[in-house]
Amino acid sequence: MEMTEMTGVSLKRGALVVEDNDSGVPAEETKKQKLSECSLTKGQVGLQNDFLSISEDVPGPPDTVSTGKGGKNSEAALEDEEEEEEDGLSEEYEEEESESFADMMKHGLTEADVGITKFVSSHQGFSGILKERYSDFVVHEIGKDGRISHLNDLSIPVDEEDPSEDIFTVLTAEEKQRLEELQLFKNKETSVAIEVIEDTKEKRTVIHQAIKSLFPGLETKTEDREGKKYIVAYHAAGKKALANPRKHSWPKSRGSYCHFVLYKENKDTMDAINVLSRYLRVKPNIFSYMGTKDKRAITVQEIAVLKITAQRLAHLNKCLMNFKLGNFSYQKNPLKLGELQGNHFTVVLRNITGTDDQVQQAMNSLKEIGFINYYGMQRFGTTAVPTYQVGRAILQNSWTEVMDLILKPRSGAEKGYLVKCREEWAKTKDPAAALRKLPVKRCVEGQLLRGLSKYGMKNIVSAFGIIPRNNRLMYIHSYQSYVWNNMVSKRIEDYGLKPVSGDLVLKGATASYIEEDDVNNYSIHDVVMPLPGFDVIYPKHKIQEAYREMLTADNLDIDNMRHKIRDYSLSGAYRKIIIRPQNVSWEVVAYDDPKIPLFNTDVDNLEGKPPPVFASGPLCIN
Repeated sequence: MEMTEMTGVSLKRGALVVEDNDSGVPAEETKKQKLSECSLTKGQVGLQNDFLSISEDVPGPPDTVSTGKGGKNSEAALEDEEEEEEDGLSEEYEEEESESFADMMKHGLTEADVGITKFVSSHQGFSGILKERYSDFVVHEIGKDGRISHLNDLSIPVDEEDPSEDIFTVLTAEEKQRLEELQLFKNKETSVAIEVIEDTKEKRTVIHQAIKSLFPGLETKTEDREGKKYIVAYHAAGKKALANPRKHSWPKSRGSYCHFVLYKENKDTMDAINVLSRYLRVKPNIFSYMGTKDKRAITVQEIAVLKITAQRLAHLNKCLMNFKLGNFSYQKNPLKLGELQGNHFTVVLRNITGTDDQVQQAMNSLKEIGFINYYGMQRFGTTAVPTYQVGRAILQNSWTEVMDLILKPRSGAEKGYLVKCREEWAKTKDPAAALRKLPVKRCVEGQLLRGLSKYGMKNIVSAFGIIPRNNRLMYIHSYQSYVWNNMVSKRIEDYGLKPVSGDLVLKGATASYIEEDDVNNYSIHDVVMPLPGFDVIYPKHKIQEAYREMLTADNLDIDNMRHKIRDYSLSGAYRKIIIRPQNVSWEVVAYDDPKIPLFNTDVDNLEGKPPPVFASGPLCIN
């Protein structure tokens, strides 16, 4: 089931506020429709001709938007698994030298480069600015049960097994520093001894609980030394203990996973998980989620984490800015990528141009026809080396090219330390030297360099394998998306926006052909196109040959999409070519202070803030 629901577009005649629920198809790739960059006028940007890109992972500042002919959708499936520890990274450094999305794209891709060329209608449309403020783009995840995720409860489930709140204050800053260094193997110490001042059994118990709770992988024991009591912390099971929380410390009656709602501002999902894991001192791979969410946005989604208590998670609300965790519950199972039905969007388009009739016409077209379900620009990266090129090299088994594409210098805006790292790599081809230029070791470049240092330049496959699996698969999924976009544009060019004999539709999870006699029983909203793979069929008209020609040109065999390395074998999937959002509503509002939000967030509602008051009141379009 694919669902895109929109509620509320605000435009400044102000602003257009659009809300939408977007639901992706769970397949082997995470399928989500996202409402984001739109370029809907030929040559200009504006809401025009239903060329609406619902994108969920675009970094950077405001994009000029247009609703034009067509519509785009994008997804990103990025999940952190088996991350190496990071050397003293601060959040501030991550944000340092951040560039605008527009700057990044100056030397990057155009929509035409990734096959985004068609529109669904020909009305004039209007223009506006998308994401002028990150709070102009709000995403609420829709779970597989159809429930929209909201952060509306910060309470902690009552559990007698939880230690007291004293665990967060009983250790000094110096003791925490020593324990963290021990936990992360950052020094040669095999243990850390903490003297128990004001020795009582209760005090010792709290210290034991604090160390085990706050520093997973460490065990404790009590020792008498020269008449004084010490709590001694030591490693229980080597480095793997950090990624595998202790089994014996978790009540058997409690579900192994703590599910919670994560509210975040101006951070993408992977960055958010890395921040949480650093504060909790655990590996990022114990977190799971159903889909990645935008950076430049306010997003609300469900997260699950293995054997971390709600009490510890709730404590992060006191430590972190632009994050809020709540709606805690214990469950037996983690979350899986793609399990969501979609996303509900509330979007503001500011400084709109065009008449009321043009706005009405464009929004009605979006509501009634929908948009072309293109994978959006963030799917393909923001630099001059698109991710689909890396994916193509992986599928070709060209591992030296994979390494070069990821590490070589490229034009376009990047963080300064990445530029220096690439320059060092180009000059020396020394992975250790290039790695030293990176304060952020968890980026893909850092992980690959670490792998090359470990396995050597002649074993690039193993070095690349250090990168978390879902990050690696992102590259080949990007190539699939690139092919899909191009083939959909050709399908629309050749056959228009109507079903034809030989098109594919889904009956349950199975694709079947539309026969000549059945054409009138379907609409364009039923038609799907395959992402290439070994377990899909292709349309039974000339687009089938177009698929074959495109893959042949890329030195790939469409009849053999299995790879020597199983992870990189593509089974394929199906994706609807046109998405019609559900529950679309909008209004035009006028305002005189661009800094005032045009709607309340979940946190605003939790804090009891009144809804915003506009300069002359909202102007309703419908």
